Amino acid sequence: MQPWLIPTLYASSSIIAGFIVPRLESKFFTYGLKLSTTSAQAYLSAVASGMMALTGIVFSIAFVLVQFNAIVYSPRLVIWFARDRLLFHSLGMFVATFMYSLATLAWVDRTGAESVPLISAAIVAAMLVASVLMLSRLVERLDTLQITRVLQILGDTGREVIHLSYLPLKSPAIDARGRDGEQEAPASLIVKHGSKPQTVTSIDMKRLVEVARQANGIVYMKCAVGDVLVLGTVILHFSGKPSATTDEQLRKCIILGDQRTFAQDPKFTFRLLVDIAIKALSPSINDPTTAVQAIDQIEDLLRHLAACDLEENRAFDQDGVLRVIYQTPTWEDYLALAFDEIRQFGSTSIQVMRRLNSALVELEGYVDSGRVASVRSYMDHLYSEIEQSGFDPLDRAAAHIEDRQGLGQSHRH
Repeated sequence: MQPWLIPTLYASSSIIAGFIVPRLESKFFTYGLKLSTTSAQAYLSAVASGMMALTGIVFSIAFVLVQFNAIVYSPRLVIWFARDRLLFHSLGMFVATFMYSLATLAWVDRTGAESVPLISAAIVAAMLVASVLMLSRLVERLDTLQITRVLQILGDTGREVIHLSYLPLKSPAIDARGRDGEQEAPASLIVKHGSKPQTVTSIDMKRLVEVARQANGIVYMKCAVGDVLVLGTVILHFSGKPSATTDEQLRKCIILGDQRTFAQDPKFTFRLLVDIAIKALSPSINDPTTAVQAIDQIEDLLRHLAACDLEENRAFDQDGVLRVIYQTPTWEDYLALAFDEIRQFGSTSIQVMRRLNSALVELEGYVDSGRVASVRSYMDHLYSEIEQSGFDPLDRAAAHIEDRQGLGQSHRH
């Protein structure tokens, strides 16, 4: 469901209830609230006016905080915060309370008998309580904007996406170049992007396999989740016997959007964590401790990836026939994405260098034999950069120390 539909449904429901409930109550329920009409009107008017004022104040503060923190962390986090469904549920409840209060207000002393609808007044009170609870949850949710909570949420999301995207590693990793070198069958259909720039947010692999099976062919994906497609970008090659509708069916399997999402894209989590780290390392902020905290989550994500088969890039139909060959990032790609920019922007921070050193040393002892060489190669690169840095000899020696806290505990047993 689109987020904007949530407050729309709340508002629509309150309008419908405002037309139906008071009428049913007036017809079938003769008991009224033992309260003067003046007091009832004041109560309902206060609820209605107060809810709209509260809505404006709360959401102004919320969006200012979201914008401020997203700018400090990463501009790509703005939408992630702003699309929090609790925001839209809160907005919907506030608006619904306002509108139903007005509907109930219209039925106070409607027949001139100085009656106050009991059920509708009780519903308003219940909605007011629900609005207060929503406000409490919203204020509590703003606590997630703290850097520690943001990093933890990103890490949790990344771990979930990794386990949904990859199968467990059952054998030593196979060099992806060996698979890429296989001969590709001649393309009988080339699907290209033909509209404005859009991002591949996910691929419906099951549907893609079924389309290829029906056309008795193989799909060779030329783009990956997270890629931005511009006019004329080749999306895929199809080798087989395509029908008149195959092109359209294949296009429907590639889900496009205006920006990257977490779905099927573990790289996006790394991108956000690295963004936070290098933003913290910028001269305007100069907060290497935040970068170290980001590396904590990055290292843990790499450990989860180390247990996955990153080279699996084939999809088969139910008969075991190869139908789709798609693109996946290698272990080296993930290492570069995770550490390159932090290493470059943190090259003047002893704290960051020590934490990177610790992460790589521990990864070396954790990954399988097929990936150790890549980790060692990256460690050599890190040591070379430390030697070429502007550190004096003492700082250079300190930067070579492994310290999981960055600067805190250099001697471990």
